[in-house]
Amino acid sequence: MLSPGAELSSESDKSADGSTDPSIEHDDISISTSPVLPHVDASEIGPANLSLSGVTKRFPLGRNDTVLALDDISLDIAPGEFVALLGPSGCGKSTVLRLLCGLEEPTGGDVRIRGCHPSELVADHRLGVAFQDHALLPWATVADNVALPFKVAGQPVDNDRVRSLLELVGIAEFAKARPKQLSGGMRQRVSIARALALRPEVLLLDEPFGALDAVTRRRMNLELQDIWSTDQITTVLVTHSVEEAVFLADRVVVMTGRPGRIQTIRTPGFERPRSPELLRSPEFHELVDELTIALDEEPA
Repeated sequence: MLSPGAELSSESDKSADGSTDPSIEHDDISISTSPVLPHVDASEIGPANLSLSGVTKRFPLGRNDTVLALDDISLDIAPGEFVALLGPSGCGKSTVLRLLCGLEEPTGGDVRIRGCHPSELVADHRLGVAFQDHALLPWATVADNVALPFKVAGQPVDNDRVRSLLELVGIAEFAKARPKQLSGGMRQRVSIARALALRPEVLLLDEPFGALDAVTRRRMNLELQDIWSTDQITTVLVTHSVEEAVFLADRVVVMTGRPGRIQTIRTPGFERPRSPELLRSPEFHELVDELTIALDEEPA
């Protein structure tokens, strides 16, 4: 389904009364002991290719004027590829994501997923999205929030799938907790688990870790890599962090300031899985420096 995304807070792992609450009872859902999700046959549900061809996007500005947000964006994303979008604030990175999930229509050009309009994937609940506003239901438990896509799609809740996802993102023991009892990083795990509930073909992530402290953010990068590696879903990540983009992505797309255009594309050639030691390597820092300089360049 087209699931809501995630906005993070810096709260600690405490309940409303200030006490740590790790021992939450699990009445409706038992906890699986295996963190491994069942293998999904690619012939049944495979990753999707994404294509933006000569895309422009204008937004109305007043009664008789418009602002050009995106200009001539062309990008093909291969099935199972992890692509990161980098660029200054206001360059249109999030607009690209909104085009890919059918929330916006291009003013010019074309956006396709497997040759179809994005709305077709949305209608079939094959698109998982995590935006900055996590939109977790505050009155629902963690397990119920992850199960929400099944209910919205009119499908029976797959409790085994819910349990497996909670194990995968490391919050199984908090299945009966409410969002207010979770830290920012844990809420983000819930949001990503919910986006994966219906085994989407495409995963779109808009600044999922932007509000986290540096230590938690690095830990979440490792966890996202593990999550992606499970089924290698075609993924597009919007981020302001050059280090995060280089660590996670198969390709890093650098955009110019408004109007957003593709300035350069780089392919980090680091082997997977990528370990924390990579963050300290000269090759990693060389590419980070190169992309940082590209971000600082004025558009032509």
